[in-house]
Amino acid sequence: MRILVTNDDGIHAPGLDALEKIARKLSDDVVIVAPEYDQSGVSHSLSLNDPLRLRQVGENKYAVKGTPTDCVIMGARHIMKHMPHLVLSGVNRGRNAGEDVLYSGTVAAAKEAAVLGIPSFALSQAYNSRDGLEPYWQTPIQLAPEIIQRVLKEGIPKDVLVNINFPDCAPGAVKGIAVTSQGKRDQQLLHIESRHDGRGNPYYWIAFSRGHKPTGAHGTDLNALMDNRISVTPLRLDLTDEPFMTKLASLFG
Repeated sequence: MRILVTNDDGIHAPGLDALEKIARKLSDDVVIVAPEYDQSGVSHSLSLNDPLRLRQVGENKYAVKGTPTDCVIMGARHIMKHMPHLVLSGVNRGRNAGEDVLYSGTVAAAKEAAVLGIPSFALSQAYNSRDGLEPYWQTPIQLAPEIIQRVLKEGIPKDVLVNINFPDCAPGAVKGIAVTSQGKRDQQLLHIESRHDGRGNPYYWIAFSRGHKPTGAHGTDLNALMDNRISVTPLRLDLTDEPFMTKLASLFG
C-alpha cells in the first residue's frame, strides 16, 4: 500500500514524525510531502499566484513552499510515480473538531485527497497549549493504526474523508472510540485581543476566552473529546443542504 503523508504544521513538526510512525505500521511504502512552514488555518487554499518550491529533506521526504493542498497535489501528481492508495494528514498539534474543520489545513489536505479519489484520514491530537507540556503523541501513535485499518477494511465511500481526533490524555486513559457528528462550539468565546507594539502601533490577535472548557452536544466530536474518547467523524465533500434545497426548489419552481 502506497501512503502519502502530509500535515499543516510544517515539515519539522513533531506531529509529522508521529504520523510517519503510524504510516510505517501500515506499510513500508511511505512518502512524506509537507509544507516548508507552518500553514495552520489556511484551509483548502491553493497557491495560484506563486510558484511551488520543492526541497528534498530526506529519503522519500519533501518540503513544499506552499499549502497542505499544494502538498497533496504535488505528492500525488508529481513526486510519486503512481497515485497513492492512502493519504494521511496530521498529526495536528491541537484538535480539529467542530468548526475547526472549516479552517484546518490538516482536514483540507484530506479533503483534497478525497477530491482526487484517494481514501484519506485527518488526524489531530487535542492538548492544552497553556500547561507547558507536550501533546500526548503516543496516543495516536499507539491507537491510530488499528482504527485506520478497520475503516479501510470497511471501505470509505467516494467523496468522503475521515476526521479523527484523539483526546488530551495518555493512551491508557482513553475511554473508547465514538463515531460522531461535527459539533458546534460557543462562538461567544471568540474575541479580538488588541495590543500595541514597541512603537505604540496597534495590532490584533484572534483568540478564545481562557479558563473555559469547550463542550458539545451529545454525539458530537467536541463531546467525545471532553469524555476522553477518540472521535471518528466522516465528512462529505458535498456541502449541499438538501432539506433547504427542497424548500428553495418549491419557492423558485
